[in-house]
Amino acid sequence: MVNHSFHRTAPARAAAAALLALGLDYGLAACSAKSGETPNAPATDVGVFTVSAQALPLTTELPGRTVAAQSAEIRPQVSGIVQKRLFTEGSTVKAGQPLYQLDASSYEATVRSAEAAVAKAQATLAAARLTAQRQQALRAADASSQQAVEDAQAALKEDEAALLSAQATLASARIDLARTRITSPIAGRVDTSSVTEGALVTASQTTALTTVQSLDPINVDIPQSSVDLLKLRQQLGQGGQGGQGGQGLKDGSARIQLVLEDGSAYAHEGTLKVNGVSVNTSTGAVTLRATVPNPEHVLLPGMYVRAVLTQAVDPAALLVPQAGVQRNASGSASALVVGTDGKVEQRPVTVAQAIGNRWRVTQGLKVGDRVIVEGVAKVRPGQVVHAVPAALGASAPVAASAASR
Repeated sequence: MVNHSFHRTAPARAAAAALLALGLDYGLAACSAKSGETPNAPATDVGVFTVSAQALPLTTELPGRTVAAQSAEIRPQVSGIVQKRLFTEGSTVKAGQPLYQLDASSYEATVRSAEAAVAKAQATLAAARLTAQRQQALRAADASSQQAVEDAQAALKEDEAALLSAQATLASARIDLARTRITSPIAGRVDTSSVTEGALVTASQTTALTTVQSLDPINVDIPQSSVDLLKLRQQLGQGGQGGQGGQGLKDGSARIQLVLEDGSAYAHEGTLKVNGVSVNTSTGAVTLRATVPNPEHVLLPGMYVRAVLTQAVDPAALLVPQAGVQRNASGSASALVVGTDGKVEQRPVTVAQAIGNRWRVTQGLKVGDRVIVEGVAKVRPGQVVHAVPAALGASAPVAASAASR
């Protein structure tokens, strides 16, 4: 019975082995289909950006500091006690507006004394003139000597000089009296006061009572190396790159825009002067000066700003989203481009600078190229892909800074 059962189960075992082998073949085939190795697999979807040309202003950013167009340190020209401050600190004053009043009693007394001296000199001169006339008449009647006539004329001239001296003393006393009322020599905004009422000030003191600064317009001083200045002159004279003129003016100046310390753009356009500068022999730098309108007094002396100068306009700039440009370990840039046959091509590119969230590409791409910006990690050169327009955000700014090139 045992041997008969063994011979009956051998065919069953062979059938089971055949079924197992067939199951393994189907499993391998299924795995191969899942791995995408079959030639009939669908193309990978990628998001592309179509390159187009656009006009792009090329700018240079120059750091600088604001300086008041006019600045006057108010100091006393006579000594005295401050009786009253006649201005509000931080306010705008006009030229000639009184700022301080000093105690003028002693100067008023000096003026009165000088006026009395002038009156005395005038009386003395009148008597001397009559004496001289009398001596002339006596001499004509041969009743006086020539010596007496000459003495009378000399006394007359001496009294005339004495009157002129007294008048000069009176004028000086009046000037000192007027200087007890300290006025502003220029129009502008007045700073805080360094003295209070009752303080003693002197004509020879070095400390200013306050400062008045003219803020509209205001100047911006921009230190620049002499080498960069020569380049700037050439760019302004030639109109910049690309055959498109910048904003140079005929008088050797250029229009600028200011960027404030918080990164915001200043509302008013200024003018950068590049003529009439000298080179600092110790630093090799020059100071350019720009004049900027400041009607709202937003700019204050000493503020740090950046002057943005438009040198030229690139009429056919190529801007590509930064996601479409990759760099290798050596720093070389490249982009994946979808060709007309749908295959991926890797292109080496040259980028000039970042413009917002895009790169300005100068070599390697042309108008109409479709650059992969979405799904870059899923594809490789030579692979057939299905290109669809990428969903991009806001466009990049329309100005390029040459300082970052």
